[in-house]
Amino acid sequence: MIPDRFVPILAELQPLTDRFAAAGHRLFLVGGTVRDLIFDSVRDDADFDFDATTTARPAEIKQCLQGWADSIWTQGERFGTIGAMKRTTSPDGVVVERIYEITTHRAEVYQDDSRKPDVQFSDDIETDLSRRDFTVNAMALELTSMTPTLVDPFHGAADLITRTLRTPLSPEVSFGDDPLRMLRAARFIARYQLEPVPDLVAAVRAMAERLEIVSAERIRDELDKLITTTHPTSGLWFCVETGLADHFLPELPSMRLEQDPIHRHKDVLTHTLAVVENVRPPHEWIASGSTPPQFDFRRTRLAALFHDVGKPRTRGYQKGKGVTFHHHDAVGARMTRKRLDALRYSNDDTAAITELVALHLRFHTYQMGWTDSAVRRYVRDAGPLLNELNVLTRCDCTTRNERKALVLAKRMDDLEVRIAELAEREALDSIRPEVDGVRVMELLGVPPGRAVGQALAFLLDVRLDEGQLGTEEIENRLVEWWRNHKI
Repeated sequence: MIPDRFVPILAELQPLTDRFAAAGHRLFLVGGTVRDLIFDSVRDDADFDFDATTTARPAEIKQCLQGWADSIWTQGERFGTIGAMKRTTSPDGVVVERIYEITTHRAEVYQDDSRKPDVQFSDDIETDLSRRDFTVNAMALELTSMTPTLVDPFHGAADLITRTLRTPLSPEVSFGDDPLRMLRAARFIARYQLEPVPDLVAAVRAMAERLEIVSAERIRDELDKLITTTHPTSGLWFCVETGLADHFLPELPSMRLEQDPIHRHKDVLTHTLAVVENVRPPHEWIASGSTPPQFDFRRTRLAALFHDVGKPRTRGYQKGKGVTFHHHDAVGARMTRKRLDALRYSNDDTAAITELVALHLRFHTYQMGWTDSAVRRYVRDAGPLLNELNVLTRCDCTTRNERKALVLAKRMDDLEVRIAELAEREALDSIRPEVDGVRVMELLGVPPGRAVGQALAFLLDVRLDEGQLGTEEIENRLVEWWRNHKI
């Protein structure tokens, strides 16, 4: 009997199913779509994109989609995949743009030193499923049979129930087909709380270096998916303990067993993963009745992952041990930028995450209360990353000492109150000198050059320390400064 949650999905797919059946082809809903229908008892249908596999060859898939899909794309045609988009209207009148990827049954293998698969088509659904990454993805729902029929030759449904992560064929074959599957295993361990079988773990340990033939872009995208799961810690530990992290994120294992003198954890890695977990996804804020701050969840999670990468390079980094917070942050920021560049993150991502790492201890440099000047400097330094920095700062508290945790939370609350109060009086989001460069040159009688830059730096310091003074007062201050500091 088909579960109720399948019914609207099958109804939506029926017109497409009829087209394939009329052309004499078999069509199967496959992979993650089937897994999530089985695993998630409650899910918004609008969240689904559909993956399907078929006996039809790519040219025949295109023929079945013509006149039905609103758009078709063929970038993956050489691998047997045709993409399509179909607009549908939900019962409540919302237009949904549904994405479909339909692929000819495949049997594919990677060359030993190649990043691109050698694709062979197949006419058999079980052969296709055998080449899938994990048994929980090696299930298909035939749509063109008399009644929708689950095809589960490798017992993926049972593995979902027992929380077991296995590969359909031997893990050596599966990871040989696509080494990225070793990193994908970490995501499935985290996302579905699956327990990998021993031979899968052993295969990852033996084959971890094969990840090096996978493009940085694919690794980056898989890391993003892992880091944005609700609880990524188990997956990240899997990467460290199998040696997989050594080949794409070596900074992670380097933090293990490195003593954290401030937080007094067994190692910096333990603290780091705790901070990552503390950065909660927005839906958890809403579920708890709280209003989530406007922050970029993925970027903040990545900043949490990298925030202490500099510690193993700056032993004794805390004040009093010869290395300042600033030096620790600067080292961490350089290391973060290097790794993000290697993983081909966008310039925007790299700049934002690196800046958060560089600023993440700034909060702790203000020990004497939040004066107007301190608030202005903190807000100006954070810039558009203010919300992300505040979230990261809160989440960086992993102490089990309840009193210390309450003190830190109170200090953060006080800061946010002070920011709000000052923002009502001043334009904190656009702090700049009250006099621009043109007026500086007019008042001081100097041409463009070093003197103008120094004057603007002086004016900015005054603005940060004392707030807005008004045109007459600040111009008098500038002239007086120039008289005493004339170059």
